[in-house]
Amino acid sequence: MNNDLINQIRSKVDIVDIIGERIPLVSKGKNFFGVCPFHDDTNPSMSVSREKQIYTCFSCHATGNVFNFLMDYEHMDFKEVLKYLGDRVGIDTGSVHVSKKNTKFDKFYDVYNFALKYYQNNLNSNIGINAKNYLLKRKIDEKIIKEFEIGLSLETRDDLTKLLTSKNYDLVTLNRIGLSSDDHDIYNDRIMFPLYDVSGKVVGFSGRRYDDIKDNKYVNTKETDIFKKGEMLYHFHIAKDECRVKKSVIVMEGFMDVIRASTIGIKNTVALMGTAMTHDQINLLKRLSKNIILCLDGDEAGVKAALANGELLLNEGIEVKVVALPNPDDPDSYILNNGKDRFVGLIENALNFSDFKIQKLKEKVNFSSDEEKADYINKVIEETSKLDDEIRREVVLKRLAKEFDIGYNTLEMRMNRLLKNKEKKEVIIIPKKKVPKKDKYEKAFEQIIYFMLNNDWIITQVEKEKLIFPTEVMRSMCNEIIYYYKNNGNINIADFYTYLNGKESLIAFLNSILAEKYMETTDKEELFRYFKVVREYSTNEEIKRLTNLMKKEVDPIEQAKIVEKIRKLRLGE
Repeated sequence: MNNDLINQIRSKVDIVDIIGERIPLVSKGKNFFGVCPFHDDTNPSMSVSREKQIYTCFSCHATGNVFNFLMDYEHMDFKEVLKYLGDRVGIDTGSVHVSKKNTKFDKFYDVYNFALKYYQNNLNSNIGINAKNYLLKRKIDEKIIKEFEIGLSLETRDDLTKLLTSKNYDLVTLNRIGLSSDDHDIYNDRIMFPLYDVSGKVVGFSGRRYDDIKDNKYVNTKETDIFKKGEMLYHFHIAKDECRVKKSVIVMEGFMDVIRASTIGIKNTVALMGTAMTHDQINLLKRLSKNIILCLDGDEAGVKAALANGELLLNEGIEVKVVALPNPDDPDSYILNNGKDRFVGLIENALNFSDFKIQKLKEKVNFSSDEEKADYINKVIEETSKLDDEIRREVVLKRLAKEFDIGYNTLEMRMNRLLKNKEKKEVIIIPKKKVPKKDKYEKAFEQIIYFMLNNDWIITQVEKEKLIFPTEVMRSMCNEIIYYYKNNGNINIADFYTYLNGKESLIAFLNSILAEKYMETTDKEELFRYFKVVREYSTNEEIKRLTNLMKKEVDPIEQAKIVEKIRKLRLGE
């Protein structure tokens, strides 16, 4: 593959922009930091360098350039990434041929795509007039119908199944992915809403009644190999760009809430497709934003879900706010009944999670009972102790003191006791995985290689010195750096990563070095001190070799010669 083309594309792309479109980044000093998507990260441990055009996670040691990031994050191969970035920056990649990747689920996706077009065609034909009128009455216009690819299943019980089997899709597959049951269609005379995975592929459907028949209002695709509710967020593939712009994500319960919000221009929304939030969904949300607004239903189940999910998100270090909708409204009905401005007002004035929780605690208290009143006050103080903001803590305590005519000092003493207990719990040290310590020689060798990666002049010095590196991977890395430098006239870590493509052991070694906090620059005096440590290592290794040789030698004269060699090495001769 043409290295000039690869380096040209890489140099035109800013890694900060590419990663920043996928995970929220915050500028700190000369680097940018974000939550690492390659391990279960709660604190931002990924550093992205605009200067070097590389990223490094100091926790899981994921490291690389823009190509590596997209290959791992988007599950693309190198050619796909090259084509994607080339198109982005307007560089012709016609010479790069990407072969279609086949997966064991391709057939499933093909069936769903066929069904999607079939349902859409039904809605847009004469058969779909009643269903379309229903949608228009519900203020779902043509633009939204097209955007969300809404369709219609027919009254006939086997129309789609017959059509699919005529296209050589077998009944076993249709039953397995939830479109058919034996030789009958699962969905009959329902408005069809496609459900998407995080990459935007259709993986299921939700069918809604639009007549007066007392039947299940919604029928959803069963869980299949490609459709698992707990691993997806509805609208994720569309919302990700808008969330980056708005710097927040609004979490709703159902897809109709998301569609309704979209009708009034609010598109930084995703839906759980239920109430309970899973760990996989939390990880997806962290990829969108660290500012999350829960906008669940206003009924008792929705409030319980907001309280439970809010706690889960807080434990992940995520800023959580809550929109308190009136019972029994959901976002869909609230927007229909009250309009855009009032809903936007609720979003803009969303409550901090702690305030929402305190508000809900208060609703269930019998304030004529001293016991319930005291219990409520203790719970409020306990909740407030979780806040990091001292001013907010003081505001809550003063409000409590005034509301219940209790001395502020009494409340403050209780708060301080809770804070002390919290500090004690946080001091508990969880034993870390033991990582073998590097001795001064290993550190010296790695530091020299790190210097070479960051300073062209040092490469020449190392080559002149003819240093002998102790391991095969170190020797190979040193040789590759020298070779790369001679061919390119300089060293660029981002391009060097591309050059090493396919040499997995060297890439792993490079990752481990870049994840360490080695010095980047030095002067000759300091560099020669490292050379001295390296020569000391070589001397010690030679003394060990000679000592072992002497133990095996039986000839006294030869033994004496070896002893003399050892003596001279120790004297530095």
